[in-house]
Amino acid sequence: MNKTLLSTVLLLSVTTAQAIPPVDPARLDEVQERGSHVMPFALDKTLHVFNKTETGGIQQVISKEAADSEQIGLARSHLSQLAARFAEGDFSGPRRIHGDDMPGVKALASAAGKVGFVYRELPNGAEIEYRTEDKLLIEAIHSYFDAQLSDHARHAVPGGHGMHHGHQP
Repeated sequence: MNKTLLSTVLLLSVTTAQAIPPVDPARLDEVQERGSHVMPFALDKTLHVFNKTETGGIQQVISKEAADSEQIGLARSHLSQLAARFAEGDFSGPRRIHGDDMPGVKALASAAGKVGFVYRELPNGAEIEYRTEDKLLIEAIHSYFDAQLSDHARHAVPGGHGMHHGHQP
């Protein structure tokens, strides 16, 4: 097998192993429709990033265009409000989009005061850092992030080391 072919096969193997499982296109359409009534920014002009951490995770909404001040402002406003609501145990927004059975939501909604939600602006959007020392709540955050990635598969990516502080993939 030549080197180029071997490299291609290895790259495809790694990419496939890390890919999010396929989601029913009808489910993606349904979530996108409901999301358009909850999230003020345009999904096709922004990207959701969900980065799991040892103490919870970081959720970002970033503009695909660095100069799109409208989408950046809408993302900042939305995430700022979400962080305040989440701190009070109010997960009604995600429930309206994803349903009451969304993994992690019930645990997070009943954990008011046990999880910190820190809002930060980024040059190209904003982020919420979810932080707790409770291992069960960390698992709930990770489950919640996995469900978000699945339901927003067309507009979301898992984060990695370079994603924090607004570095795009």
